[in-house]
Amino acid sequence: MTSIVIDNSVFLARCLADEEEPTAIGAMQQVAEEGGVTPRTWWCELRDALLVNERRGRMSPQQVSDSLALGISMDDQHDESRLLELARRHGLTVDDAAFLWQHWTSGFAKPRRQPALPLSNIPIRRHG
Repeated sequence: MTSIVIDNSVFLARCLADEEEPTAIGAMQQVAEEGGVTPRTWWCELRDALLVNERRGRMSPQQVSDSLALGISMDDQHDESRLLELARRHGLTVDDAAFLWQHWTSGFAKPRRQPALPLSNIPIRRHG
């Protein structure tokens, strides 16, 4: 089992020297040691963010390539109807709902940043 669900705020803090944040760096160290997972939507989201930072001169093309060499797995084993229900019920984007869903279905007790949602009535099915 992987240790942590990763999003761009955590990942980019590792990649961009001027955004170093101890909690994010610690999380990425944990990913390097134990692995990480993210919803499939992250593939495009990450590349967009890296390319924007390359265009702004914050990263070189080589740094972008090096950043993509980490061992983070992407999971597309979500239940689409439940994911859409979660997004609708709580006014989330589908992307945000996918990250929350990924966290729940990966067997974690609670997210690092608590959402302001009444979560007890969301049916969750664990994959694995």
